[in-house]
Formats: sequence, structure tokens, C-alpha cells
Amino acid sequence: MKNTRIMKFSRWTGIFSMALCLFLTSCDDDITVKIVDEDQYEVSKDLKGYVVDENAKRTFTNVEFNENGSTKFYLNLTQKARKNNTVKMVYDPTVLQEYNDKNNASYEAFPQSAVTFENDGLITVATDATKSASMSVSYKSDAAASEIKSYVIPVRFDVVEGDLKMNAEDQTKLIFIKDLSSYGSTAKASGVKIFSCMEINDTNPLNNLSFTLASDGKLLVDALILFSANINYDAETGRVYIFNNENVQHLLDNRDKYLKPLQDRGIKIILSLLGNHDRSGIASLSDETAREFAKEVKAVCDAYNLDGIFVDDEYSSYITPPPPGFVAPSNAAAGRLCYEIKKIQPERLMIAYVYSRTRSLPEIDGVPSGEYVDYALHDYLASSDLSSNFPGMPRSNMGLYSQEFNLNRYTSESNLERMRANGYGSHMIFAMDPNRSNFESRQMVAMERIARALFDDELVFDGVKYPKDW
Repeated sequence: MKNTRIMKFSRWTGIFSMALCLFLTSCDDDITVKIVDEDQYEVSKDLKGYVVDENAKRTFTNVEFNENGSTKFYLNLTQKARKNNTVKMVYDPTVLQEYNDKNNASYEAFPQSAVTFENDGLITVATDATKSASMSVSYKSDAAASEIKSYVIPVRFDVVEGDLKMNAEDQTKLIFIKDLSSYGSTAKASGVKIFSCMEINDTNPLNNLSFTLASDGKLLVDALILFSANINYDAETGRVYIFNNENVQHLLDNRDKYLKPLQDRGIKIILSLLGNHDRSGIASLSDETAREFAKEVKAVCDAYNLDGIFVDDEYSSYITPPPPGFVAPSNAAAGRLCYEIKKIQPERLMIAYVYSRTRSLPEIDGVPSGEYVDYALHDYLASSDLSSNFPGMPRSNMGLYSQEFNLNRYTSESNLERMRANGYGSHMIFAMDPNRSNFESRQMVAMERIARALFDDELVFDGVKYPKDW
């Protein structure tokens, strides 16, 4: 299938979206911030406690480091404490064994000798408070751990003081961890992440290596989204499966040439999933079908060493009434699929395109969408806050003012500056390709704005243009 651009609009839908964007960014282009209830979990008369990481993640915690690093954790209570309440974080391999047995997984524990708990793992909420001070978990490289796969720090929380209670699911936690010491890093001081979504039917992904920042040589791009694999339905077997056209498959089959050089420099490789004109789609799978399809997604990610999945609810031909194995398309069904994909491979990124039925996702099995979706990337030029669309997601993981380089849909430097100043830390560019005729006049200018506004730096182009050579 040939997709010459991502996320097509009808004429009137495009006009409406542009008008909505202008409304949201009118006058002084202020970013619209929605108020969201921070208590995403149950309300109980009992004093309940649960631990979150520094990104407010209660369920899925993922960390990466070079040589050494640390992550902060906090104990939260559902109401003010009448006295001190303390839990102790303990390294416990049986937690991982139980998870592997239950989920037919084979994750390995990160060596306990390479992990240190601050204050012996004790986290205390003082009287009349609802949140503790931070407790850091530190980790370092270990010769026994491979640098090409994710490991797990398995922990258990024991209540050692006070009258708080913890639900069963909050008594344990898996911290997925990866040592990137032998790889490059794209991390910049501002913390902003740049996602380069490429229509690889006609663009070589190696072009992402050609753009760096003047001050430190860091690559401009943090993650490459391969647009796009497809979700399809096999009428003979009744199975939903991943279909790759010849271009996607060529890059995957030749990952050592096209993808590994990017990963070696620190760029994440994300596979996009898009509808393909049949009954299957991001938003139409039944719960059971979603679980089965998630297994195939994981198998593909494992086979090609991919770092995550990007979902886009477009180009499906949904059937009414839905046949067996499917449901009427909905945000809830889209959320179920995202949740099942994240649940089966917690160490990988789950990214949602803020469009159609992935514009806003509901809680699934008690888990808010901001927990099971790592990043949400807005449609072109849109900039609204996504706290109510993906409850629990930090602003740093919300992608605002996405730009489309092929169709010359760019945002201003002042918009980017405002985005950063308000704590929004993700941004997507689509169809960057130095081989296009508008490269010097439009694309370069847009990336120079990004470098200045988001990183206080200057863009460096090394002059290398990689053509499509397959």
C-alpha cells in the first residue's frame, strides 16, 4: 500500500481541524490546559497507599542508563495520614518469577549487587501529609548483564509503620531497566524528545543521522517512527496479523544497514501500526482478539529488536454490525489494544497518535491511559493539553505542534518556545527528507527553529543525503 502522507483529512475535516487549532492557539497562542482529577484510582474509607515513580507511573516503570543512574519513587496515600506511615522497598526475585509464570514471559532479573536503595528502601509519609519525600533507587553497569536487552529490578513493598493498606497489585513492582553504556545518547539538557515519523516508502531512515546540535554533537532526533506497517485480517484463518509492504519489510530484513546505525547512536526505532482497508483496525478488536494480536506485535518487536509501537486509527473499513472477534469501533477498543500491547512488553514504548479513536483513551482494567500509553503525539499543529485525554501522563510526554514537512505545514518558533516553557516535552516531525525539493528553503529552516527553541542550540547538517537505495 502506498501512503504518500500520514493521517489524510477530508476537505471539510481539514478546515474544521485548522479552525479548532486556531481557536486553541488564538490571540497569544496560549496552550489550552485542561483540569484533571489526579486521583485515578479507587476511593476508599481505608487509608490506602501506593508507590509511583518520578513520572507518576504507578504500573509501568522503565529506566535506561549509561554506566549508572537513579530513579526516584514516592509513597502516596489516599487521604491525610493520622500518623507516620512507612513502607520498605525490598529486592525480591520471586516477584519476577511469579510475573514470568503468569504471563509466559522470560525476563531476567537485573543483578541485585548492582542495585542500591536509598535509606535502606524506607519511604515515609509524615503525619497530616499524603505524599512522601523521594526515595531513590540507584543502579550501575554490571558485567553479568547484557547491554542488548532489558532486565527487571523486582521489588516488593512491606508496610513497616502506620495503618495504611496496600492493594495486592500495589504490593509489588517491576522496574524494567536497560544499560545503554555501549550506545550513544540523544538526551539533551532540555529533556525535549523529537520524534521523526518517516513515510519510508520513499525515504531512507539513515537521513536522521545527518542532523546534530552544534554544542555537543547530539543527534536532533530521538526516535524514528517507521510509517507504516499495517493491521490486516486473514479471511481464511480468521486471524488478525501484521502486514509489511515491501519497503517496510526490506528495512526490517536489513536492519543492520538501515536501523542498527540509528540505535547505536541512541535513536529509538518505533514501528507504526495503521489500518489497511479491511475490517481490522486499531479500534475494532474484541478483548480476546486484542490479546492475541498483541502477542504477534511482541513477536515482531522481538524479532527485529524494535523499541516500541505507534498506533494510528485510520484507513480501516470497519464493518457494521461487527463480525465475531470484533466490536464496534470505539476509543475503549483502541485503549484495550494499546493496554494489551504495553502489558505484554512493558519495557517497550507505546505511543498513540492523537487522532480519531486514539485521540483520547479510557481506563483499562483499572489502569489509566496515561499509564499504559507512554507518549501521545498530537495531529499536525494541534497544541491542547492532553491531561484529560490520557490521565496520568506527564506533560513531558505530550507531543505538541507536530509538523508535516512534505506538505509544508510548519509551526512558529514562538509556539515551540511556549510549548517548552509550559513543560511539554515531545514534538513530532513528519516526512523529513533532505532529498526533497523544499529541503533548503523549508525543512532546514524548520529544524533550525527546533534546535534554537527547544535546545538553545544551532543545527548542524553534515551535508550527507541518503537516497532510497532499495
